[in-house]
This record gives sequence, structure tokens and C-alpha cells, in this order.
Amino acid sequence: MSQMNRRRALQLLAALGTTGLVAACGNDTDGAAGSPGSPIKIGLIAPQAGGLKAIGDEIVNGFQLFLDLNEQQLGGHPVTLITANEGNDAKSGKAAVDELLSQGVLALTGVVNSAVMLGIRDTVEKARVPLIGSNASPSTLQSVVYIWRTSYVLDEAGRALGGYLKERLKPGSRLGIIMPDSVGGEDVERGFREEFGSSDPRLAGPVVWTTAADNPGKTAFGQDIRKALQENPQAILCFFTGEAGVEFIKQLRQAGYKGPVYAPGFLTEGTALENMKNDALNIQTALNYSADLSNTANRVFASEYRKKLGSSPTTYAMASYDAAQVLHQAIQLAGPNPNPQEVNLALGKLGQIDSPRGIWQFNQPRTPQQKWYLRQVQRDGQVLSNVLISELATLG
Repeated sequence: MSQMNRRRALQLLAALGTTGLVAACGNDTDGAAGSPGSPIKIGLIAPQAGGLKAIGDEIVNGFQLFLDLNEQQLGGHPVTLITANEGNDAKSGKAAVDELLSQGVLALTGVVNSAVMLGIRDTVEKARVPLIGSNASPSTLQSVVYIWRTSYVLDEAGRALGGYLKERLKPGSRLGIIMPDSVGGEDVERGFREEFGSSDPRLAGPVVWTTAADNPGKTAFGQDIRKALQENPQAILCFFTGEAGVEFIKQLRQAGYKGPVYAPGFLTEGTALENMKNDALNIQTALNYSADLSNTANRVFASEYRKKLGSSPTTYAMASYDAAQVLHQAIQLAGPNPNPQEVNLALGKLGQIDSPRGIWQFNQPRTPQQKWYLRQVQRDGQVLSNVLISELATLG
């Protein structure tokens, strides 16, 4: 069984009725009846301060939830989860990797910042220890052997939005694009143009590139927003995450813009949505996950996440939960005394993953082939939610 042992699954699904029970529990291959294997260490890399800390917390929460549902084991082995602070640049990220490798970890996971992911690439590949990245996934991270990602590739968010807006925007409409001058911003913008078209007359002037900042001030985006609004756009496409996204939307609304906003779903995930308040209403986003997806895996995951943490899960928590899940399966395949190279080989043998996002599988570049969804911020009573609207595309 891929997600949890039979006994725990039966307990969790009892309240949901029998629908999906056979699918969730019928293929029991985890050998839970046997005695635990030798203890293993897993290293988790995430920011522990600054504007991306909230995302790092979600990554820790998702991985730990999987452990909680599996008696603190992966593949039949008791797990010690060791966390390290990735910081905000390649140097601090490398220091975190070196610290974890020195403690003999079997595998690594996490990583929020794309610049950190690019900066630790060679260290991970040289160490020959698998890294199952659960967030950062720049399109330029190619030809890797030991780095896998359970999240996405950033240009896919742009492609999903590009295909959608190409059909949605009326002739004569004007779309303004505001992006951070960063690895992620460049990926999203390029992916969008691939689907929407670089010379489409509905583009309202050139892209406005802002100075990348994880924790910007209350006037940080003012000049760039005014520049974009001079082109009189009827819609805005942007890409921001965490506290930067909160400030951008607040400053955009303060500048008088009340029209539609489209973005990759990271803009309105988790605490960012709570902090935007009414400024976020009706923002439409593309993402690989929605907390209200109706499948057995998500009903279990979302229910347990809310029970433990008192809030709806995000794509960050989901991808980290799946990172634990694929490690669980790979360690199991690797045998009773796995080493990092055997786990890495086993990762390449995994088939479809029964995930809260829906079924997905690794493609050749070691990233997910998965569905992308359209969501809209709506009010659910007193709470703002990213409500699932439709499927957009299967990418990867």
C-alpha cells in the first residue's frame, strides 16, 4: 500500500464510508506486519526565517503529516527527520546540504527558493544522495541524476495560464504583465508566451520586471505598478509568492486597479491569502492542487491536515507529503538495508502515485506529469478560499 499502513487507513477512512476503500487499501504491499527495519535519517531543507518561512513551514508540515500517518516510518524503517535552514541564497543552501550530508542522511527533501536549488545542484549530484525537491523547480535544472521534484516546473504554471487566457480574453482586451526579475519570473513569463503568443496584440506593452524581494516594503512595487497601469490594461498577469505577493496585491489595489488578476496559484496560497483579505477576491490562479479536490487520497490528506493544523493544506504541504510518499515507496523497493544510490535507482522504478492532487507520475526529467487546475478566490462564509473552477491542462 502506497500511502499508509492498512490499519491506519481503515481508521481514517471509516468516517468517509466505503467509497474508495478498496482502491486505498486493496493493494497491500508494504509489509507492515514485519518488524521495523534499521533506523534511517532524512534531511529536510527549508527557510526558517524571512519572507519564505511560511512556505518552509508548510513543507515541514506536509512531510511530518505523512510520517504521523505511518508511525514515523518510511518503507518500514523508523525515521529521524533532520531539518536545516536553506537561508536565501546558494551559499546558505549549500551550507544546509553539507550539514545534512555530514550526518549521514539517506535522502534529502524540501528546498523553496529556485536560486538555492540551482546553487546546490552540483553538491547533491557529487554526493550521490537523492534530493526529492518539494517546491523549487526552475526549468533550467536539467540533466540531473539525483534530483527529483514532486512539485512542478515553473514554466508549466505560465503555460497553463497562457492557454487559458488565449481563449478567455476578448479581442481588443489589454493584458499587463508584471513579474519579478528572478529565475522563477523568467520561467513563468516564458511559459506563458509559449502558449499565449509573443506577438498577440492583446499584450499591453512589454513586461514590467520588478526587483525580486522576498520581504518587500509597503511602497516597493509602487513605481512598477504605475508603469504597468500607464498602458491601461483590462487584466493583469503576475507572479509573486509569500509576503511579496501580499504586498504586491495590496499596492496594486491601492493604486486604483480593480480589474481581473491572473497568476500561478502560489500568489494566494496559505497565509498569503489570509493576509490579502478582500483584496484577493476573484483573483484567478492556475495550480497543480486545490484543497477541495474530490478524491480519496485528498479527503484523507486534507481532513488530517485540518485536524492537526487547523487550516486547509497548500500545494507546498501536498508536494512535501508526496515527497515522503515516494521516498516511502522507493525505500521499500530498495530492500532491507538501503543506501542512497539504491534509493535513487528505486525512485526511477515508481509508477503512478495516488496523490491528493490526483494521479501523477515522474517523467524523464524527474518532474511530475500532472493536471493543472483553475481556481478562483471566493468567500466561504467568513473565510476566503481558493475554489476549484475547472481543469486546465495535463503538463509535464
